[in-house]
Amino acid sequence: MGVDTPRPSSVVSAPLYQVKAEFFKTLGHPVRIRVLELLSEREYAVAELLPEIGVEAAHLSQQLAVLRRANLVVSRREGSTVHYSLTSPQVAELLTVAREILGGVITGQAELLDSLRTPAGPARA
Repeated sequence: MGVDTPRPSSVVSAPLYQVKAEFFKTLGHPVRIRVLELLSEREYAVAELLPEIGVEAAHLSQQLAVLRRANLVVSRREGSTVHYSLTSPQVAELLTVAREILGGVITGQAELLDSLRTPAGPARA
């Protein structure tokens, strides 16, 4: 579409920053992060996830549903067993980048704490 071409009226879209905010809200739960971390390693059956996550089955099911609706995970049924996997390896990459960012933040905070503990010249009362 050119600059002067209007969008079709049937297309209603939120600004990208709003969509991104909703995406990060989806990631804003410890159980969902832990599920994604585990699925970054391999596919898991729900029964395998339960002891790893340490929550009630109903709560895990609810969190998996949120991740499915956000298209971050997919499920497949094998008999009575439901298996989950990531929809994209980029989800695992995102978690890795988040870990690196947090590592830098924590390192910076530790350095600041060390500088506060180290006297800078004559002791003051």
